[in-house]
Amino acid sequence: RLNAVVCGYLILSLPLAFVHIVKSKTQNSRVLLIILDVAMLGLITAGASSAAAIVYLAQKGNNNTNWFSICQQFNSFCERISGSLIGSFVAVVLLILLILLSAIALSRHH
Repeated sequence: RLNAVVCGYLILSLPLAFVHIVKSKTQNSRVLLIILDVAMLGLITAGASSAAAIVYLAQKGNNNTNWFSICQQFNSFCERISGSLIGSFVAVVLLILLILLSAIALSRHH
């Protein structure tokens, strides 16, 4: 769900980003966009981290709480959730790169 929230935010922020490309005088809203992008980075990192914990629990289980590994019973589940986890962390890295590029662009225009 967090990935969907971040994706929705990024889609909704595209028109404002296009305004920044056309007009170079919009410094305050650029800073606001970077702040909101960092907040979205926090959300997507939290989502990816919690998914990593679930994948670990699904693969290894927890003997202290009698939670057994479920990967032996549901092979396709573990393959799909591992792929989703990789996709989430790729999204984290891409968002970090986008934030860095935005910050560099803002500092050059400032």
